[in-house]
Amino acid sequence: MGAGGRMSVAPPSKHQETGLKGRVPYAKPPFTVGQIKKAIPPHCFQRSVLKSFSYVVYDLALVTLLYLGASYLIPLVPGGPLRLAAWGLYWVMQGCVLTGIWVIAHECGHHAFSDYSWLDDTVGLVLHSALLVPYFSWKYSHRRHHSNTGSLERDEVFVPKPRSEVAWFSKYLNNPPGRFLTLFISLTLGWPLYLAFNVSGRKYDRFACHYDPHAPIYNDRERLQILVSDTGVLAVAWGIYRVAAVRGLWWVVCVYGVPLLIVNGFLVLITYLQHTHAALPHYDSSEWDWLRGALATVDRDYGILNKVFHNITDTHVAHHLFSTMPHYHAMEATKAIKPILGDYYRFDGTPVYKAMWREARECVYVEPDDGSKDRGVFWYRNKF
Repeated sequence: MGAGGRMSVAPPSKHQETGLKGRVPYAKPPFTVGQIKKAIPPHCFQRSVLKSFSYVVYDLALVTLLYLGASYLIPLVPGGPLRLAAWGLYWVMQGCVLTGIWVIAHECGHHAFSDYSWLDDTVGLVLHSALLVPYFSWKYSHRRHHSNTGSLERDEVFVPKPRSEVAWFSKYLNNPPGRFLTLFISLTLGWPLYLAFNVSGRKYDRFACHYDPHAPIYNDRERLQILVSDTGVLAVAWGIYRVAAVRGLWWVVCVYGVPLLIVNGFLVLITYLQHTHAALPHYDSSEWDWLRGALATVDRDYGILNKVFHNITDTHVAHHLFSTMPHYHAMEATKAIKPILGDYYRFDGTPVYKAMWREARECVYVEPDDGSKDRGVFWYRNKF
């Protein structure tokens, strides 16, 4: 079962381990999805309600402990720099744990939490709403991202632009101050702008908003659930308003608002870095197919945060190939499929802060290689 049909695959090349050299192959792979799946132990596809909930309970316990520490211990810290440092530590730790909760809710949207769709949607709706995310809205647009990854026409998020479509002012931002400004805006405002205005998402012929049941993102069968998502977000927003009326706005900002900003920043960073690399191909409709699109992703190393984020970062390729697989089996599955994928697998061990700056510098727009017969295959460029 683990041999994938006993395919003969060359050992991984050096650039596969660093992710810094060479390109991922873009020709039709010499393997099928079925062969990849055969390489994975069958138990990796089994979902356990008990095990899935154990991660929810564990994360919520950490959130509670951090909240109690912020509420009762930080006021005891002497004012000034020490107290600010204590708040800073709380913000970062709480933001990271809440990002892990966001990942579990995202897993519910993929039907990877349990064998029961109603349970997945219930848990996902509660967790995502608590983080001001419209659950069903995100679920449907994100599923279409998975169905169309790497497609320049149909992908839903971080769709790279051909050079002809890059904004006129982009060349003036293609320098260190401009990149810093772009990254700052993306990490602070990118997520709410994507939800509200579909910024960086797929182009539609009219206004697209994740809160609008009649947005072109959704079909008629999904519109009622978009309203349910909106109701969940509004209910949580009302609860935050009531708490602020009692405890004060500044307290809510410190305890909830700043960690939420950190969550939003991580969502943009993770999504961007898992799909952006100068070595990854993108395709127009003449070249794209689902498997090549799914392989146009990259695993990255976030250190200890790999575990905090439930390995969505370092098992992202496997996640795109088999999105209904629970996260707690993804490491084993990744190890099993790497020999099958060979050079089609990309892992980047570059420190995240370096990778973020590198991709901002090198991945500005896409265009095909000059003189290539494969004119539907696009690569990132940065020269104007």
